[in-house]
Amino acid sequence: MSQVPSDLKYSKEHEWVRVEGSKAYIGITDFAQDELGDIVFVELPEVGAVVAADQVFGTVESVKTVSDLFAPVSGTVTEVNSALSDEPEKVNSSPYQDGWMIAVEMSNPSDVSKLLDAAGYEKHIAD
Repeated sequence: MSQVPSDLKYSKEHEWVRVEGSKAYIGITDFAQDELGDIVFVELPEVGAVVAADQVFGTVESVKTVSDLFAPVSGTVTEVNSALSDEPEKVNSSPYQDGWMIAVEMSNPSDVSKLLDAAGYEKHIAD
């Protein structure tokens, strides 16, 4: 069974969001990394890039496939987890901690209200 921390919000595309004030940390869920298999490369935007909710902000490449990453919220990228360029496997081993991908200064914090809570995401991946 996949881990679904109750303090995070989730998109139906399997991204998670941890909100800290007006900043959102974004990564992919334990379920998503498990489905993808061993992750070998992560392509992320640069600091200063503007991302839009439901739009592609990067890609993750595994031994099986290449998958688009969809921004769950809109805003400006303020941090990128540069450790992933050398150690993309952190997304597999620690999807909610060391495997976070980007931090965004949200331009529309109400985007978060459209996301699933842990129970809603668990139901989504069970279907």
